[in-house]
Amino acid sequence: MKEKEPLLLPGERLDDLLTHELKIIQSPEVFSFSLDAVLLARFAGVPPRGRLLDLCTGNGVIPLLLSTRTEASIDGVEIQPRLADMARRSIQLNGLNHKINIIENDLREWSVEGELYDAVTVNPPYLPVQSGDHKDNHHQAMARHELGCKLEDVIAACSRAVRRGGRISMVHRPSRLVDIIVLMRRYRIEPKRIRFVHPRQDAEANMILIEGTREGRPEVRLLPPLLVYGEDGDYTSELLAVFYGKAAELPNFKRQNGRDHDLSKPAHGEENKR
Repeated sequence: MKEKEPLLLPGERLDDLLTHELKIIQSPEVFSFSLDAVLLARFAGVPPRGRLLDLCTGNGVIPLLLSTRTEASIDGVEIQPRLADMARRSIQLNGLNHKINIIENDLREWSVEGELYDAVTVNPPYLPVQSGDHKDNHHQAMARHELGCKLEDVIAACSRAVRRGGRISMVHRPSRLVDIIVLMRRYRIEPKRIRFVHPRQDAEANMILIEGTREGRPEVRLLPPLLVYGEDGDYTSELLAVFYGKAAELPNFKRQNGRDHDLSKPAHGEENKR
């Protein structure tokens, strides 16, 4: 039975995560999750059990979504007290205190207690401090701009936290791909899977999903692009399945004859085999 629903603070609302009857506390004044968080939670490789970590966890949306895919315990690290409090109340609301724990700390200073994590996810601030306007709303500026941590701080924290062979999954902007790969290798994380997200088929990518392995062997796979909108202007079927909770994870592609093949679909010529 779920615990008593916590009260919302002024300016907050309760939103539906559209899967497993999960709810989340949000506030447009502070932080509201977007598509990038949902895609990361469905893209990341996670073990069925063990320990997971989400850095820059915000209001806890990624740990909540990951809880539908694994029995592992999940820690989230968030530097902003108000966001950490919102995350804790959402976890309590969903009756997941036994599974998800929020740590209020600065990832640059925080260190792992106990065993290292099996997998780490992170949706970090995308923009360098000098770009854009980051003076109006402190909470939103912290989420968007590298005010509290830089990309190198994030990747260094991931490397410190994950065990050898563990996975690190990140969503970011394609313009930072070279920086991400260089920094991953500097901190002994080998990129393994990359998937670009495009608004439409004829538009360049505006998001990138990347996953690496701590001390893994060099080999990277470029997965098929993920399209958000189809030619009709509506969400694509893959996006709808993920965003509205019908698919717990993005397709797992495996090479076949030099091509990537979606394991969730039969190979060509095998549709009628039983």
